[in-house]
Amino acid sequence: MITLNQLAQLLDTLPYPVSYSDFNKKVNPPFIAYKETGTNNFAADNRVWKKVRSVEVQLYTDKKDLKIEKQIEDLFYNHSIYYDADDFFIEKENLHQRIYYITTI
Repeated sequence: MITLNQLAQLLDTLPYPVSYSDFNKKVNPPFIAYKETGTNNFAADNRVWKKVRSVEVQLYTDKKDLKIEKQIEDLFYNHSIYYDADDFFIEKENLHQRIYYITTI
């Protein structure tokens, strides 16, 4: 399983702006934001035995872009990163959002 730092390094290899959570300035799409959304730790002997973090990798584009999604999904596949995904349209921003749900340690 991958760590959050390793995931960040992999995302940085993509040719798009990447940031944890949000950007300090306005960025034009496409861009990627990722953030830790919670934990699902494994307990043993009354303590956290294995830290497990839930992470969202969020791709923002002007329109659905299968080419960029394939780049991200190939990156995950090539590094044995399991994911689930959802698509949303953010009307207020006029942006398409694809969220990848990943588990890290």
